[in-house]
Amino acid sequence: MEDERLDPEHLLEKWKKNEQSLRSGRLKVFFGYAAGVGKTYAMLKEAHEQLEEGKTVLVGYVEPHARPETESLVAGLPALPTKKYEYKGIGINEFDVDAALQAKPEIILVDELAHTNAIGARNRKRYQDIEELLKAGIDVYTTVNVQHIESLNDVVEQVTGIHISETVPDTFFETSSLKVVDIETEELLERLKQGKIYHSENAKKAMANFFKTDNLTVLRGLAIRKASDHINTTNQQETQKSTGIHSKLLTIIDEKNPDMTKKCLRWTARLAQALGTEWIALEILEDMSEHSESDNSKLAAKLGGEVVTLESDNQRDTIIQYVKMRGVTDLVMGKVIKRSRFIRLYRPDLEDELVAFIPDVDIHLVPYQSNKYLLNKYATKKKNLQSIFTWKDFYMTIGLLAVATLLSELGSYFHIGDQNLILIYILFVLLVARITTGYLWAALSSIASVLMFNWFFVEPLYSLTVYKQGYPVTLIFMLLVALLVSNLMMQIKKQAFYAMKREHQLEILYELNKKYLIAQDQKEIFSTTAEYLSNMLEREVVLYGEQELKNPEGAPIKGPLRSLEELAVANWVFVNQKQAGYGTDTLMGAKALYLPVLSNGVTLAVIGIEKRKENPITDEIISFLELISTQLSLAIEQNKLTAERQQILFENEKERMRGNLLRAISHDLRTPLTGISGSVETILNDDETAKLPQETKRRLLVGIKEDADWLIRMVENLLSITRINEETMKVAKSKEAAEEVVSTAIQRIRKSYPTSEIKVTLPEEFILVPMDSILIEQVLFNLIENAIRHSESASPIFVTVTQTENDVTFEIADQGKGLTPEQLKLLFSGMTQQHTPVDSKSGMGIGLSIVKTIIMAHDGTITAGNRPQGGAMFTFALPLERKE
Repeated sequence: MEDERLDPEHLLEKWKKNEQSLRSGRLKVFFGYAAGVGKTYAMLKEAHEQLEEGKTVLVGYVEPHARPETESLVAGLPALPTKKYEYKGIGINEFDVDAALQAKPEIILVDELAHTNAIGARNRKRYQDIEELLKAGIDVYTTVNVQHIESLNDVVEQVTGIHISETVPDTFFETSSLKVVDIETEELLERLKQGKIYHSENAKKAMANFFKTDNLTVLRGLAIRKASDHINTTNQQETQKSTGIHSKLLTIIDEKNPDMTKKCLRWTARLAQALGTEWIALEILEDMSEHSESDNSKLAAKLGGEVVTLESDNQRDTIIQYVKMRGVTDLVMGKVIKRSRFIRLYRPDLEDELVAFIPDVDIHLVPYQSNKYLLNKYATKKKNLQSIFTWKDFYMTIGLLAVATLLSELGSYFHIGDQNLILIYILFVLLVARITTGYLWAALSSIASVLMFNWFFVEPLYSLTVYKQGYPVTLIFMLLVALLVSNLMMQIKKQAFYAMKREHQLEILYELNKKYLIAQDQKEIFSTTAEYLSNMLEREVVLYGEQELKNPEGAPIKGPLRSLEELAVANWVFVNQKQAGYGTDTLMGAKALYLPVLSNGVTLAVIGIEKRKENPITDEIISFLELISTQLSLAIEQNKLTAERQQILFENEKERMRGNLLRAISHDLRTPLTGISGSVETILNDDETAKLPQETKRRLLVGIKEDADWLIRMVENLLSITRINEETMKVAKSKEAAEEVVSTAIQRIRKSYPTSEIKVTLPEEFILVPMDSILIEQVLFNLIENAIRHSESASPIFVTVTQTENDVTFEIADQGKGLTPEQLKLLFSGMTQQHTPVDSKSGMGIGLSIVKTIIMAHDGTITAGNRPQGGAMFTFALPLERKE
């Protein structure tokens, strides 16, 4: 036993490895306000300390600064070879993330966090490489300057006048530890002059531009404040949990003023980090069908906000409803300083309307100076003339106005009145608005209808001059009414279009949910979802499950999205729980966009959408896929729960059957063993055994033999159970002749009951039944024996085999006393009520319980009842076709 004890040290090491594989890596950021403050040097010094403590440390990438002190520290650490890329004939050395994941050290050093990788690398940014390392449980040391923090990008540009393009999302630092590396600005400038940071020529350029005393002083203050906010964030969150005081911020994305929106988003991100609270970026679009993800939406996600895109033509009401629904406490939006007074008369400021409707929400206005006064000038997207003007709309407008003029001429001939002629034109303006696309044609038809009415029906005819008193006012009101009515018609059309799209989406979701309810497994769920999405989006859509991604070599290669290369991209998405592929910053060369299907932080599947230049992936498609993925995750979870429930019921049934068998065995073994023991004891304890009557001795020995035979048959019953697969409760079936199985069972029964009369009725045709012949022989033996023992000895036993379209039925009947209601109730459980005697000779005990188990393993059915003419009848049916 001592040799079999597990080694505690081995168990501890195994537990540590398991914990290392489950936890995420820790990020430590050496943070400074400018190049040259000593971030890389401090990182390398701490790495040496960790190496001396026995940690596995590896240098992934350190920027070659050509500084002697730094180079000496790098030389003392094991380093990972860089990966080379070719770009325009120039060789570029980059960090090799795949080699780092394969080496998997405890700590890895990766310099220059905000660096942009070379074209051809898996990830566009280096911080994305580090995210993979952290996901794999590797601790990472890295360096970054304050000007590369995304939320401070606009502040740094305002202070220094230099735009920093390489930035890192604030969310990247949420769970990291910051170590501020700081020196005085004068000392930094002195180091720059001495050439310790850049070469002399580059140092002069730096001092003339970025490295100015004022700039460095402000950047240093920003770095210290950023580090302070990072430390206070945890305390803020703990305070909110304990007090219940919670803030929620909402920023409005205004696509008319993208620069103003960027300023608002960064301001909100800084406020949210200082408060330690969540925030939402709300984008409202009139039409999502042709709109791709905007730069501001990407920026909001990068800053750590939850991006929500809604489709509506009423911005004010949508904001009000959403604020109330999500429980927003603070609303952030831009305020254009120079705004035309005329525009304010026509359209009031949105912030003034929101203050009136949601007075309980604090509204923060971020001032922005702009020279753009146009109402509908979209800087992000301009509609071309071809999308506005179509010949079909042109001909429809001209035709309807011509028909309106002809009808008016007819009405004028019959003197129906000028007011009715005006109504005819307004009616056809409505028809133009209803049939054509866009507000342009409705507006043009309104103007044209007024001009045509004036030209053809207002004296002097065929002239735009108006002499009749009051008609100028009539024409003006006619124009206003036509414009207003056409505008209302266009709004109704737009609302009807939105309602139709939502109804179509709901219909698809409803149909999918119906399919999900009848789906047998995840494979069917995936195929159904992919088929629906492919038909709706008119492009190839694939779904990868966990098993397919774990074994890509065994996956069938069908279509461009089923190649091993695309499977590798999908596997990356499954592991890292992030979008990748076409249109993202990771694995950009893929043929599709891949999105994870998540549930409670666990990846359930991956959706792949084929890219098409003529039909780009828009916000509407992404939003709908997110909705579908939510339903899909619920369906997968429901399928898993159903499978687990079935497994639990299966295990419970197995346990119940096992318990019934044990109880039946205890009952059926007791009586024959007692009889054997009593008979043997009687013979042994009789001093004058030889004087016992010969008949008595024979009767005792026959009783012992019968009880021994009974025990042998019981052992055979128990051994037959071992032929049933314990995991699936199924048997290995092969096609056997029903006539031969019945004949073999009767031959066995005649050895034990040679005087019994058994009448067999078989069908005329030859029948092959899928079964385990040995087990079915045991079933027939048990049922026939049970019929012989519970019927009169002289009465015959009837065995009948009949065939139907789907199964073969075996019937065993006797002419005994039949079954009582109590026996029918607990017949196949292996137990009866305590007041019903059960023994090895008269009880039904374990035999019928085993019969039921064998028939169930064959996917068959068994019933019992009483014959009308007297006696019991047992019937079991076996299916002719195998169930897969």
